[in-house]
Amino acid sequence: MTCIGPVSMRSETGVPAPRQFIPLSEPEIRGNEWEYVKECLDTGWVSSAGSFVERFERQTAEYLGARHAVATVNGTAALHVAVLVSGVSPDDEVVVPSLTFIAAVNSIRYAGAWPVFVDSEPSYFQMDPEKTIDFLDKGCRWHEGALHNKSTGRRVRGILPVHILGHPADLDPVLEAAKKYDLVVIEDATEGLGAHYGKRKVGRLGDVSCLSFNGNKLITTGGGGMLLTDNEEWASKARYLTTQAKDDPVESIHGEVGFNYRLTNLQSALGCAQLECLEEYVAKKRAIAACYSDSLGAVEGIVPMSEPDGCRSTFWMYTILVEEGRAGSRALMKHLHDGGIQTRPLWQPNHLSPAYAEIGPFACGTAERLNDMALSLPCSVGLSAEQQERVIESVIAFVADRK
Repeated sequence: MTCIGPVSMRSETGVPAPRQFIPLSEPEIRGNEWEYVKECLDTGWVSSAGSFVERFERQTAEYLGARHAVATVNGTAALHVAVLVSGVSPDDEVVVPSLTFIAAVNSIRYAGAWPVFVDSEPSYFQMDPEKTIDFLDKGCRWHEGALHNKSTGRRVRGILPVHILGHPADLDPVLEAAKKYDLVVIEDATEGLGAHYGKRKVGRLGDVSCLSFNGNKLITTGGGGMLLTDNEEWASKARYLTTQAKDDPVESIHGEVGFNYRLTNLQSALGCAQLECLEEYVAKKRAIAACYSDSLGAVEGIVPMSEPDGCRSTFWMYTILVEEGRAGSRALMKHLHDGGIQTRPLWQPNHLSPAYAEIGPFACGTAERLNDMALSLPCSVGLSAEQQERVIESVIAFVADRK
């Protein structure tokens, strides 16, 4: 399959033109953003109150099929509040994949609880359901109406799966185990908006879910996040906590310690415009992924990103594996950087992070191997055919030079 055309690198004078930098992932602004933001500026509704905040919450909830949505200043804030409202208490434990951005893990510690790290499965890099269940079944015991970690004695209260890179995690077995042991499931869908797990949308699988609208996400509000749930009590509590826990806004009476976590009307206006383009952006991401996979599938030593059976991935961050391991993936990263192409390895597995050195040890060998081998390639929604061809040619040239 020929997915893109030739690259022209000459100016109108015939002199070779300087190659432009190709970023890893940048925002796409092509809809009603200017119109909606101008309305905020014209009316003066730019802060945390205004019609676009409620509109963005309503439209996001409608897209995912959730009863309630609470907009937050960023995805980390949404995760923090989700952990709190779901009933996780200080010194509880929450099961979380080691291979994920650290925000999910930090949200557990913000609540005074402790992460239990589980490994990834090797095919799609998601939380390993078998190892998760093995910990619950064999590493824990049921005592006085609750599940407790045999090693620490702490109560295990929840599971926080993270859908990384646009793929859906395999959650049905995890959800069944959570029901068996009366555990809450806090779904981190910050990288999975638009993805489908079977016929269900990512973000609608757990008891509460969270989104991020950071600048490199599929849709963006610059920063921003969202908490979604069908639980009316949790949604009400989340709205209360994110607005400084005001019991009397006139007299400034606060019933407990709250947070300044509300999204602004200005950012929500961006979000409304971006949400209107979501399915278009998913289609473009999938087309970029198909081109990469087709072009790199036969390249020796490179393993393209694949899609879980029966699911729809958004391929938010198209990620290859370099079979040489860390030496090869980091050498390829340098090679591409020297050619003006930005790439990125996956995050350091959190069980190895100095921030969590006091916890463990944990056996997460697959996560460590994936961190060594993985490299995310440029995949902005606005990536041009010429830019993608340049990336592909550079990867192929790197492999050929190392033979």
